[in-house]
Amino acid sequence: MTVIVLTNCPAGLRGFLTRWLLEISAGVFIGNPSARIRDALWNEVQQYAGQGRALLAHTTNNEQGYTFRTFDHAWNPVDHEGLTLIHRPSANGSDPTPGNTPPDKPGWSKASKRRRFGRR
Repeated sequence: MTVIVLTNCPAGLRGFLTRWLLEISAGVFIGNPSARIRDALWNEVQQYAGQGRALLAHTTNNEQGYTFRTFDHAWNPVDHEGLTLIHRPSANGSDPTPGNTPPDKPGWSKASKRRRFGRR
């Protein structure tokens, strides 16, 4: 099984993909092409996506049973001890690593002030 998700891509690319895959929703294509055809389709998607983004997910012989690739996407696949996970950047742009989190602000939180002194 192969799934390709397009966001903000040209209509011509969507029409091209419908030759081999079924469009089940706007920009979501599914099908069962061979690995050679799947790789050729992904190369075409990367070449003609323009300002858009693309995501390819397909079945494979690994522990998860699938793998995925991204093109021009903010969320990136990351290998973590043999599992492929999605790394999603934080909203404010700074992306602290788990061992390097910023220190907490000193003082009382707003919630603890409300509990102690009543709602204002």
